Amino acid sequence: MQSELRRLTLRTGITVPCLVRAPTGSGASDVNPAPPPLLLLHPWGESHKSFDRLLPLLPPSLAILAPDQRGQGAADKPEDGYSLAQMADDVAALLEALGVTNACVLGSSSGGYLAQQLAVDRPDLVSALILVGSPLSLRSRPAFAAEVAQLRDPVDEQWVRDSLTWFQVLHIVPRWYMEDRVQDGVVMPARAWRGILDGLCEAVPPTEQGSISVPTLILWGAHDSLIPRSHQETLAARIPGAQLVIYGATGHIVLWECPERIAADVAKFLGAASESPTQP
Repeated sequence: MQSELRRLTLRTGITVPCLVRAPTGSGASDVNPAPPPLLLLHPWGESHKSFDRLLPLLPPSLAILAPDQRGQGAADKPEDGYSLAQMADDVAALLEALGVTNACVLGSSSGGYLAQQLAVDRPDLVSALILVGSPLSLRSRPAFAAEVAQLRDPVDEQWVRDSLTWFQVLHIVPRWYMEDRVQDGVVMPARAWRGILDGLCEAVPPTEQGSISVPTLILWGAHDSLIPRSHQETLAARIPGAQLVIYGATGHIVLWECPERIAADVAKFLGAASESPTQP
């Protein structure tokens, strides 16, 4: 499968890299058009490389878009602009820069919160949602927010390593993959760590701002210590027709633990979603 890393300057004033994977063997035609691309939104403190284990498992017929978000990875790291609405506008601007009129959007953890915001703000750009360990609300700041508020540059590598233990992991995750997450954290300036978390926690939850009506799959780990099951059930109830799938013996960052199962569920869901009537 052919992939390239493009660097795009957005109308929002920042430049971001985006991994673009072209589809293969899609067999698209006038009768069976190619499915919309799958846009992957990584969690706070990570980069598009957090999808390195998932990407090879996704159907080759899907075009894939995986950007680094503002303040993270190799994206620009401005002094400000980290509200949830501004970050969602970056995503909209990215799709516009790529000439993409609509996409299926998969968001992991806070990336799923961002995906919800995009679906509320720009429903024209979102054809389906896959929310993986995604919050309903972040108004109650997590316990680790106090640590983040004290961060100063340069961000200490040991602090980043320790931060990975905030979330229980019940599956074996390759060491190289976790080392990549450490490096994702080290390259972020303190202002981005703080600004993004503040933006997430200060935002009105997207499903309280507006409605989401696209086909939606919600994947949640039964041992998630950050997001209670009741929140996932409420999230599913707020999105008509949403499917909630619970992964047993899995913690908050489902993406770290279960890429094979996510890939299978995504393929099944998008196959079903592509057969659904087009939403008005």
